[in-house]
Amino acid sequence: MLTGALLSVTVGTALYLATAHAIESDAETRFRGMARTAQFAIDARIKSYTDVLRGMAGLFHANPKASADDFRHYVEQLDTPRNFPGIHAMNYARAVGPSELAAVDADVRRRLRQYGMPEPARKLHPVPGRDSYTIIVYMEPANPETLDKLGLDLEARSYIRSTVESARDNNSFTSSGLRVNVMPDSGPRQNILAMRLPVYRSGVPIDTVLQRRAAYIGTVGIGFGLSTMVNGALEGFPVDGVRLVLTDLDDVPLEPGEAQPSAVLYDSDWTARIAPVPREADLLRASLRIEFKKRQWRADFSIPRYAMYTRFDFYYPWLAALAGTLSTALLYALFQTMASSRRSALRMAEDMTRELRASQSKLQATNEKLRQLAAHAEQIKEGERKRIAREIHDELAQNLLALKIEAEILANRTRGRHGRLHERASATVRQIDLTIRSVRQIINDLRPNVLDLGLAAAVDWQVADFARRTGIECELVEDETEHHLDDQCATALFRILQESLNNVARHARASRVRIDLHQHADMLTMTIRDNGIGMQPGSRNRSGSFGLVGIEERVNILGGSFSISSGPDTGTTIVVSIPLAAHASDSPSLSSQDNEVTFPLIA
Repeated sequence: MLTGALLSVTVGTALYLATAHAIESDAETRFRGMARTAQFAIDARIKSYTDVLRGMAGLFHANPKASADDFRHYVEQLDTPRNFPGIHAMNYARAVGPSELAAVDADVRRRLRQYGMPEPARKLHPVPGRDSYTIIVYMEPANPETLDKLGLDLEARSYIRSTVESARDNNSFTSSGLRVNVMPDSGPRQNILAMRLPVYRSGVPIDTVLQRRAAYIGTVGIGFGLSTMVNGALEGFPVDGVRLVLTDLDDVPLEPGEAQPSAVLYDSDWTARIAPVPREADLLRASLRIEFKKRQWRADFSIPRYAMYTRFDFYYPWLAALAGTLSTALLYALFQTMASSRRSALRMAEDMTRELRASQSKLQATNEKLRQLAAHAEQIKEGERKRIAREIHDELAQNLLALKIEAEILANRTRGRHGRLHERASATVRQIDLTIRSVRQIINDLRPNVLDLGLAAAVDWQVADFARRTGIECELVEDETEHHLDDQCATALFRILQESLNNVARHARASRVRIDLHQHADMLTMTIRDNGIGMQPGSRNRSGSFGLVGIEERVNILGGSFSISSGPDTGTTIVVSIPLAAHASDSPSLSSQDNEVTFPLIA
């Protein structure tokens, strides 16, 4: 009796502690989830501000000579008080040389007089050793607080000059991290931060740093209030009492004589100095990182533990202890039942294992049938391409050739006697030539006739055509061995090369591609290597992306092997190996006369 009582109390106590720990862990997990939601909300607001910057840059990119009125009308259309309440000011800074400073200074002073603002005491003048200046020429909304920045030289401060130049050379967003303290009508001071985006002249290339420097005409920027932005993100927090402290982890270089500002950008609990502070043990905390234009912020969320508990959570550990104490008394009786249930469960598990193995066998068989169906569908598709190409050549191409001959006869006969008719006939001949070239391109897209000359010739033609179309330098390295492959294998390898080169053109940002085609013993290996940016994590399994999946499936159909390696510094390398014994053709020439598709009349 005493042993049972002690055992019951022990189990009840253990359940109480375990339940209390589970409730606390659940509260911590829910709080971290809420903190991540707030973090995502802050990221989304920063993203919306970057979209506003892109729109402003688009205005001056489309019209570099946009006036102050044009800029004001554009800002009014954005309706920032309603759509972007956190934005404090929007401006455009023009890049000028030393000879343009006097005109810019005069224009700024003229517009300040129009606004009834005092003119700046110091005029813009050239500084020895500097050949570029970035002057704020437009500022909206036009009020005394914002117009005070009109005519400001952003490059006067060395640190801001370096950030503006970096953004110009990299065509990227930037933020200096400098803060402006503003006293609102109510509440504590709030920090104003700025973001900038370079603007380039339209119609000129900006692919290199030198081209971007030559096309650079200025920069657009916005200033936004941290308190307004973060308060809006915290409005959706599910519970009350949360505190958020936002800290800038990156230092800002100071000018001589400047004091180091506090690293804290924002504190939601601005009354913390007069309110009682909970003990550290009574708080839940979560620290998350926020990236702001190459700067790192730390968001420290905290909340009293009791704010995350429900009324049921306070009583649940005691209920669990009571249930554990009562259930222990029935433990011995349940033991026999559990033993019997265990034996039944083992038998059921064995039956389920047999069914699972049978299902796996059926699934493997189904996958094999699907693979065979895919191979058959691919073969039918290539056959249809070949048939359509042949019919286009036999019907449309021949008719076009006959029509061209008739038009040329008409043009020759009207030369010298019927000038206008001769010109119309000549134009018709030229139009027919364009149509013939289009037909030739369609036929080559369906199935290049160079495939009938062998895999090596087809690869050489595809590499040359890719280099001509994209401007990417291509190098083809192949051995002197003549590869005797059946038409299906040669076509599949050609399509694999096509898809790989298309991926390079669309995604790799490469300037050079190397293709190796070699035969080792009874294996034919094709390697495609580029010097691009490599594959992004998760891009291979991205939904809707079937390029690499198609390549791998073609290789599996041929019974070969496929591998891909990628890195940001090494580019992407695709290696395909096919066994020759299973795909050798009967002769070194075309596999069969029925498979020939030649186009002598329009090739």
